[in-house]
Amino acid sequence: MKSVSNDTCKVECIHKDKIEKVRASIPDKNTLYHVSELFKVFGDATRTNILSALFINELCVCDLAKLLDMTISAVSHQLRVLRHSRLVKFRKQGKEVIYMLDDDHVGKILDMAIEHIKE
Repeated sequence: MKSVSNDTCKVECIHKDKIEKVRASIPDKNTLYHVSELFKVFGDATRTNILSALFINELCVCDLAKLLDMTISAVSHQLRVLRHSRLVKFRKQGKEVIYMLDDDHVGKILDMAIEHIKE
């Protein structure tokens, strides 16, 4: 006996008006590719820990390493990935390098993700 799924249509029908509306509004493939790459960066727990910390306060690499119980080298590697994706930026303060979120959008993305998980 064949199992029938309850999560698919029972009849094949095409809603051309809906398809055209979506086709006219959906971002182009290049933009969606970059969105998927951004989510890959967010897909690493170490990087989301770093972003969460920087969402609260800007920190130097040494502070991040101590906070996350990681080596400075490991944190620096993750920060390079985050910088490349334009999620964090830094400024030099004497001999220190202070990291912060690149802009308000990064904090909003992180905040929305956390809110979604807590639902």
